[in-house]
Amino acid sequence: MVGAIAAVPEAELRARLEAALGVRRVVDEVAALAPFGGLETLLTTFRAASARLSEAELAEALAHHPRIGERPAGEGRAAGFSRAEQSSIDADDAELARRIAEGNAAYEQRFDRVFLIRAAGRSRAQILRELERRLGNDDAAERAEVVEQLREIAVLRLETMFGGSS
Repeated sequence: MVGAIAAVPEAELRARLEAALGVRRVVDEVAALAPFGGLETLLTTFRAASARLSEAELAEALAHHPRIGERPAGEGRAAGFSRAEQSSIDADDAELARRIAEGNAAYEQRFDRVFLIRAAGRSRAQILRELERRLGNDDAAERAEVVEQLREIAVLRLETMFGGSS
């Protein structure tokens, strides 16, 4: 029996995919293969479509993510996810906030893009440690980490949006 995920209208599927990753090509490729019999099929299709991101697609995806420690602009689904993902038990620690802001600036100077990490399930202290570690990456290694983090974030978002629709 095909589950409720198969009944999601195309416009809603596209909106959810956009909120998950924000790359038009990936949204188009995944939506073109709908309907999906369940979450695992959707995730497998999504992973295949997002396996390689061009530089333009990487920039397109990153445009939907605020800096760590900054409030997302807007009220859309992606902004709501970012707000929830960045909440943590130490979110009000002023010293951590200052150090993350300094790290963000150093990262942007070094890599010419916003620092991105799957914040869900991580404390600000853990995020800061990862930020500091990743500042030592070369360009290729850091690009690979950014793409992997984007995909982890997107999968978590898809699981949240479709988890009850199997």
